[in-house]
Amino acid sequence: MTNVNVLDENKLCRYLEANQPDFKGPIVATKFPGGQSNPTFKIESSAGPFVLRRQPPGKLLKSAHAVDREYRVLEALSETDVPVAEVYHLCQDPDVIGSMFYIMEYCDGNIHWSSALEALESNEKRSLCYDEMNRVLSAIHSVDLEKVGLLDYGKPGNYFQRQYDRWSAQYRSSELKVIPEMNELIAWLGGNVPDDDGKVSLVHGDYRLDNLMFTSDNSRIRAVLDWELSTLGHPYADLAYQCMGMRLPAKSAGGASSSGLVGVNIEALGIPSEEAYVQTYSDRMGLGKIDNWSFYMAFSFFRLAAILQGVAKRAVDGNASSEKASNMGRMVQPLAVNGLNILTELS
Repeated sequence: MTNVNVLDENKLCRYLEANQPDFKGPIVATKFPGGQSNPTFKIESSAGPFVLRRQPPGKLLKSAHAVDREYRVLEALSETDVPVAEVYHLCQDPDVIGSMFYIMEYCDGNIHWSSALEALESNEKRSLCYDEMNRVLSAIHSVDLEKVGLLDYGKPGNYFQRQYDRWSAQYRSSELKVIPEMNELIAWLGGNVPDDDGKVSLVHGDYRLDNLMFTSDNSRIRAVLDWELSTLGHPYADLAYQCMGMRLPAKSAGGASSSGLVGVNIEALGIPSEEAYVQTYSDRMGLGKIDNWSFYMAFSFFRLAAILQGVAKRAVDGNASSEKASNMGRMVQPLAVNGLNILTELS
């Protein structure tokens, strides 16, 4: 099996020199740390730095790791208010490096891994970062789908029902042991999917702090990263998924990439509450009260748990992107418990 962490630099260089304008070798490829899905590399070349993002080699779960979809959405968003890296070339020939990949702009900036943003020197800067996240999320959900050519980027019908069906099936296909709490959460969600309210937008699918690159002064988002799970869907899924971080512990077990805010004095740090963050989003989007919020939050915990179960399964199969992947399975049960706890808000 092809090593997920290593590229054949000579073969890749010859391909890029032949297929990407103005590209010139030699190259040095270095895998970025972190990330549990599509392996991502910095490519240093005589033409400057680039980023390569590839599918993992080997057998993959159905519909996972569609880097061609990532390339398409990034290209479509290049002329919108959504900040993204410029993409240059998509290679669908697996013979080059062992799997499909694309080349994009190397962006320099700050990625924050702690939701508390302790590294920032003032409450004002932390507050501005959260407001900027809110602004960009609103921009994603306001993209004119027809204008950018993404009207066919997702399937019609009830988004939450489709997502429930997808992630339930994917969880079952990657299940390594029985987790009663996950089974209970899956059963409740399946019987309580809200009726389709007709809201459709572009959704990122994994909108969280560590998938956002900020400018060096942390005043603006330079690029939204990791569009693998993007599709057309319900905007509240993205909103609830980001707010999930406010209900996760400050120190997550199992090597989680981004810590939560439970146990953190967010008021003392200038960080908005979940209620305030949702209200700011609603004001930006011209919305009233959001119904079924507890469902959306519980669903977010279920979906993340299903994603991490898939990561743990790939670790067992030997084609995970990160060395921390084997630890991800430990988080599934606690996430399911968090999802079940939210259901008590309904009683």
